[in-house]
Amino acid sequence: MARAYGANASLLAAFESTYGSTPVDGYWQLPFVSTSLGSEQGLIANDLIGLGRDPSAPIRDVIKVEGDMVVPLDVQHIGLWLKALLGDPTSVGTGVLTHTFGSGKPSLPSLTLETGLPDIPAWFVASGAMVNSLQVGFARSGAANATVGLIAQGEVRRTATLDGTPSSRDLQRFNQFQGQILRNGQALGNVVSAQLTYSNNLERIETIRSDGKIDGADPTVASLTGNLEVRFADTTLIDAATNNTPLELNFGYAIDADHRLTFIAHEVYLPKPKLSISGPGGIQATFEWQAAKAAGVARMFTVELVNDVSSY
Repeated sequence: MARAYGANASLLAAFESTYGSTPVDGYWQLPFVSTSLGSEQGLIANDLIGLGRDPSAPIRDVIKVEGDMVVPLDVQHIGLWLKALLGDPTSVGTGVLTHTFGSGKPSLPSLTLETGLPDIPAWFVASGAMVNSLQVGFARSGAANATVGLIAQGEVRRTATLDGTPSSRDLQRFNQFQGQILRNGQALGNVVSAQLTYSNNLERIETIRSDGKIDGADPTVASLTGNLEVRFADTTLIDAATNNTPLELNFGYAIDADHRLTFIAHEVYLPKPKLSISGPGGIQATFEWQAAKAAGVARMFTVELVNDVSSY
């Protein structure tokens, strides 16, 4: 009897022309680290009485297709996830292009995602998948990954893949040692770790349907939050928090000038943290920041991706 192994799993993705409509072609094979995306249907205890002490069969609840997917931050593939998170980019250049993704678009595209387990064989196809959130962590060492939060309309299990010859791109990952954090254009020192989370705060359209699926997932007021854990060496950030002075924070990775990824939070507000001394070691402070729309650029969040991909 065959057993499924993650080593043999595959992931295909294609943008949908209509929400929930599975494309027949145009699939890309994507790398991933892990996934919990899948459908689940709970059970509700039966409330009937008068038939004895033993309960009647439970009632099936609605279908939910949600989960997280951890994907690598890389030079080429990450652009697909950014398009799903923020919408179509503005791309300029020849040969080497700069793709600029901006927050605030009123509508967002949906995806069909196929997770394949060829050992069984079984291919799970989630249609109407939308990216609700993207979380990125920054550290001194290790691989650079992102956690993508997904909400889909439905999932079906197939006995064959949707596309036996999907398109593919070269994989070139960013690593944590290639990262940097800037405050108002200048390097921010003494940062031990950092994290940012952008969320579309999708609202599930839960209408009455015979199939138990949602009608859609609409973006509401977005949010951009994160944290900075810093060694206490000066009062720069403490002063900004005390005075409620907004900052621009840039979180970026760069292999070279032609292979870069930059997350820009245009207007960041810092809370004033409590400083605790727990021993003779160094003192650290954690700032749980929030971002807002900046009037100068008319948006809250921008992501710039530099590579040789012609378009997304």
